[in-house]
Amino acid sequence: MSLYYSATDIDALERDTRTHLINSITGIKPANMIGTVNADGEENLAIFSSVVHLGSHPPLLGFVIRPQGRAPRDTYNNIQQNSYYTINQVPVDAVAKAHQTSTRFAPEVSEFEQCGFTPQYLNDFTAPFVAESPVKIGLRLVNKILIPDNNTELMIGQIEALHLDLDQLSNAGQLNLETLNVAGISGLNSYYSLKRQKVIPSRTR
Repeated sequence: MSLYYSATDIDALERDTRTHLINSITGIKPANMIGTVNADGEENLAIFSSVVHLGSHPPLLGFVIRPQGRAPRDTYNNIQQNSYYTINQVPVDAVAKAHQTSTRFAPEVSEFEQCGFTPQYLNDFTAPFVAESPVKIGLRLVNKILIPDNNTELMIGQIEALHLDLDQLSNAGQLNLETLNVAGISGLNSYYSLKRQKVIPSRTR
């Protein structure tokens, strides 16, 4: 039996049901933790499922941050202060700890310490990487775009540092996410491991 929801039906759904449904219909998204530090040296770590590739030259990644309300958004505030941040892929065996970073801690409380991750500063990059992550990306904020329809913001960063295992990189520059054993997210709290099914040769451009 198939289901049909009109816009009116969706709007009438109970809040949590609507949130879970709309968050899961896009399929599996990458699970990443974003590491930041503020001007006082206080570190923050938060899980995001909205990281997207925006371009390779220059290398740009974006992520969506929720509206700024009464409660402080430490990731947003820290990037405003520092401009630099890290994106770290979540290992499958660390999803429970990574999910805990979504808990709202006070700004002076480090999610690294509370959730069992190790902050790692590499090659003089000013924001903390996650030592336990197999793919660590350092970025500098280059733009932010307000989406007026719901007051979210698309944060756009240029990649300035990349740390990964050489053994997981093909001659064509592709990462094997299956053997990296990193996680994906569907909805708000369903985590998946990834299995590569096939590699299709790229067409000549």
